[in-house]
Amino acid sequence: MAKYLISFPSAAMVVPDGELEAVGRDASAVIDEAKAAGVYVFAGGIDEGIPPALVSADGAIATGGYPWAPKLNGGFTVLELPSRDEAIAWAARIAKACRCDQELRVFGDDPRS
Repeated sequence: MAKYLISFPSAAMVVPDGELEAVGRDASAVIDEAKAAGVYVFAGGIDEGIPPALVSADGAIATGGYPWAPKLNGGFTVLELPSRDEAIAWAARIAKACRCDQELRVFGDDPRS
């Protein structure tokens, strides 16, 4: 089984007025379904109120991420699934709940993890 990242950037989630509570309820319901199905690994969103830290090999810390990289934000779900088709189906359920398209990526296999 492979682990799949289902995600969206913050700017993609444009929720009509009055629907934010429903989005939260619907998204939580999909996560509960993933947990019940035994495919849930983790989910959450980047806390945009806390800036990233860039940590070098010698332990030095700089505020901010890579200056040349796009900003990382939004919501993320990782599920462990037997096929890409099942990952697409879960991504569609999350897209419906969040009211925005989801990016789907597969993690490379690391047999030690």
